[in-house]
Amino acid sequence: MRAGLVQLTVSDDPVANLPQTVALVREAAQKGGAGFVLTPECTNALGSDRAWLASVLHTEEDDPTLAALRAEAAELRIWLLIGSLGLRTGDDDGRFANRSFLIGPDGTIAARYDKIHMFDVNVSPTEVYRESAAYRPGSRAVLAQTPFGAVGLSVCYDVRFAALYRRLAQAGADFLTVPAAFNHITGAAHWETLLRARAIETGCYVLAPAQTGLHPCSTGPAQRRTHGHSLIIAPWGEVLADGGTVPGVVYADLDCAAVAAARARVPALSHDRDFEGP
Repeated sequence: MRAGLVQLTVSDDPVANLPQTVALVREAAQKGGAGFVLTPECTNALGSDRAWLASVLHTEEDDPTLAALRAEAAELRIWLLIGSLGLRTGDDDGRFANRSFLIGPDGTIAARYDKIHMFDVNVSPTEVYRESAAYRPGSRAVLAQTPFGAVGLSVCYDVRFAALYRRLAQAGADFLTVPAAFNHITGAAHWETLLRARAIETGCYVLAPAQTGLHPCSTGPAQRRTHGHSLIIAPWGEVLADGGTVPGVVYADLDCAAVAAARARVPALSHDRDFEGP
């Protein structure tokens, strides 16, 4: 099975972002031959102005990006991971959901996952993020069954929490998806290392489509910059594809036999032991 990772530089305007996303999804399927296409976190919009986002985001039921990409998956007959969409919710505090969708080749939603871990960090004195102020965290890990293997869903900052991936792998995951809008500073330092570690620890393929570059903002100068380097990692830890720093698609052919082979060599998923302390 061939996977195609779509790398984007989206703005905070979902309407403006959709044509490029659709074009790259079609390129991945029609020109690249990918049967499993994946887009990054914040596929519909990336921005930090909560009032602006409230004016342009939709609920899941009404979201035009979700509807359009479901139609594309059905037309192209592909499995499509929409890395995540910012969605309005009915929460009293007005917070959004950061939700990943796995779409089947008939256009139906096979699985949905709300990002569990919120990016509340002080990257530098001038870069402070409080994702939980605008997005409500999820609380449930999600494993989806497909004809080509079991897919464990996650989003971006989740990658720093290894226990999530171990649980997904021990539940049967063959593939771990890590769509991201990874900060350019932390990305340069940690992105590849974390993804390779998750693959090595679990014996899974890791598929990590990413946002890249400087993201246009409708309410002022662009401030968000992301790392890019969409990565496909093999179960033994090798980098099979790297998207660099420009929008586009990267590919790799995947085989679940490689998952079984890696786990046979180092069966660490079956070696857990109880221990005491601290």
